[in-house]
Amino acid sequence: MATEILKGDTVLKTVKRGKPPADCAVIGTWKLQSYVRERLSDGYRHNQFGDAPEGYIGYAADGRMYAIFTCCDRVKPRDVVPSEEESVALLATMVAYAGTFSIGDDVVVHHIDTSWNQAWTGTDQARYYVLHGDTLTVTTVPYESYRDGIMGRSILVWRRVR
Repeated sequence: MATEILKGDTVLKTVKRGKPPADCAVIGTWKLQSYVRERLSDGYRHNQFGDAPEGYIGYAADGRMYAIFTCCDRVKPRDVVPSEEESVALLATMVAYAGTFSIGDDVVVHHIDTSWNQAWTGTDQARYYVLHGDTLTVTTVPYESYRDGIMGRSILVWRRVR
């Protein structure tokens, strides 16, 4: 399960709840370019969802947000309704959630209302970000991976959709 906000982190103290400021630089739609997982123990990095993951994250002026991204080589079900095995494979190759967000100095907190993983619903997820032009790099706080149980962080690079 993802780690909730790390209390005591001074950067997180800059987060302001409520609607984002009118000049908030993250407002918009962003297309996923890469999704890298970094192990904390040794810094090893790998493409969590392959070389060409797909997805979007959106931040709206009203303070709502969504994120959905998938692995590049997902199983295609044999029928409209996936089998149990296909459903398990599909769930393991996606992340999807929506809610509201709060912004601070180089940090955004996702307040999750609904999620592909019910354990995330109702949680606050801190994401550190760096914005360079039309590239938004978002890094999670360290968490134990739902895939392998190893502590690490995710680094996602997004390109602004114009």
